[in-house]
Order: sequence, then structure tokens, then C-alpha cells
Amino acid sequence: MEQRILNKVAMVTGAGQGLGKAVAMRLAQEGADIVIAEYNQETGAQAAAEIRALGRRAQAFAVDLSDAEQIPSVIDRVVAEFGRIDILINNAGRTQTKGMLDLTPDDWDRVVDTNQRGLFFTLQAVARQMIAQVPEEIRKSDRAPHSFGKIVNFSSISGRGGRPYSVHYAAAKAAVISITRSAALGLARYNINVNAVAPGVAPTQMWDQIDRERGVLFGSKPGEAFANFVETIPLRRPAMPDDVAAAVAFFCAPDSDYITGQCLNVDGGIEMD
Repeated sequence: MEQRILNKVAMVTGAGQGLGKAVAMRLAQEGADIVIAEYNQETGAQAAAEIRALGRRAQAFAVDLSDAEQIPSVIDRVVAEFGRIDILINNAGRTQTKGMLDLTPDDWDRVVDTNQRGLFFTLQAVARQMIAQVPEEIRKSDRAPHSFGKIVNFSSISGRGGRPYSVHYAAAKAAVISITRSAALGLARYNINVNAVAPGVAPTQMWDQIDRERGVLFGSKPGEAFANFVETIPLRRPAMPDDVAAAVAFFCAPDSDYITGQCLNVDGGIEMD
């Protein structure tokens, strides 16, 4: 595989499993050293071991990104170990399937604190580090000559439209698109690119949870809700983790140096705007 990001340091949140792990593995294959910021210490350590087996440096850092106070110290530890952060993949998230009229404030906070609040404060902390890595003479000028960082946020097709059985998740993912655009404007003078991906239906642990919760709500059989969603996809198949990882890798590579503030749907055609 082409080494488009050779020797870059990429921090991937929630990379112990699912799409985050697929992204971490793809970036390692393209030459990056990987920082795994993961709540689950066991899965984080396992993913780091698999990346080291590919010949790249990797380390897992345990952190609960819904607690913003934990984020700065983790960034300090990453920089102490790896020296810098060139790429941030803001993937960590959680979901819940529950009727709009049944949501509680605790339900709302639990989902939004990770998907929206944690994402923003991780972006903020890493952006500060990326700016500090820019040479002083360039920081004082109006324009940087090349990209000094890549940030990719995970939104969702749920953020593109209403979701009556996951209102809080959809709201948080819609906010991610807005945060991406605002951050792209705020960091453009340093030539730090900020983009997002909006995955659709994928066979991950999160979708296993959605399938189970919809089964409780609607009495569907295991796998039925997932299959019903797949039937709505124009390309007639779910996204594979590698499909999403490839899109993220594009945003991390020099190929995307002139792209910022965008959200790319990776959904087989469910959303086309």
C-alpha cells in the first residue's frame, strides 16, 4: 500500500473496535504511527498490539472523552511519548435507540457528552498542539505554505436528517458538521484541514446495539432491523469498515490538502446532498 502519511503521528479516538479500529489499521498501513485514545483499556491495548505487528509504533491511552477535564493531560502524555500530533481522527461515540418522548436528561447528556462535547474539546486540545508545531515565522504570517495538520471528525447520516428514535444522537452528529465547518474556518490560517465523514449502515458493535434496541422497541428479530436498513441503500449493501477507513485516509493524505470544511457521506447513496 502507498505510504502517503509515512511517519506521521495519528491520534484515533475510540480505536479499540469498529470503525475506529479499521481507521487506525488503515493509517498504520499507510505509514503512520498510531495513538489510540480509548475508554476500554483491553480493546485499546489489543488494537495497539495489532498495529505494532505491522511494524508501526502504537500505544493506547485510557481516557473517557466525555469528561473534558481528562483531555489536556492525555494530549500532554501523547506529545511526551510521540513528540507531536499530525492527525486527529475524532471517532469515539455512543448511541441509544429510544423514543423521543421517553428520553431523559441523563440519556441526553450521556450521548451528547461523548459525540459532541468530547469531540469538540479533543479537537480544541489537539488544534492547540498542532498550532504550537507550526514554525513561529509561519504562525505570524497570513498564510502557511502547506498543511500543518489534518483533523477528521466522525458525523453520521443521522446528522443529515431527523431521527425520532435517536434524537439526541442525531442532534449531536448534526452539531459535528457545524463544528467541522467552524473549526475549518478558525484553523485555515495555519493550513490545518478539518473535515468530516458521515458513515451510514455498517456491521459494527454500534449497529449490533441499534439492532438489539430496535428489537426491544418494535419486536423485530435479531438482525432484522439491520437488514431493513440495508434495503434502503441504493448500492444494496452496508458499508464495510474498510470503506469508511479509505475515505478517512484520503482526508489525512496530501491528496486532500486543498479540501477543508467538508462532510463526506460514506453511505452507499442514502444521502445525496
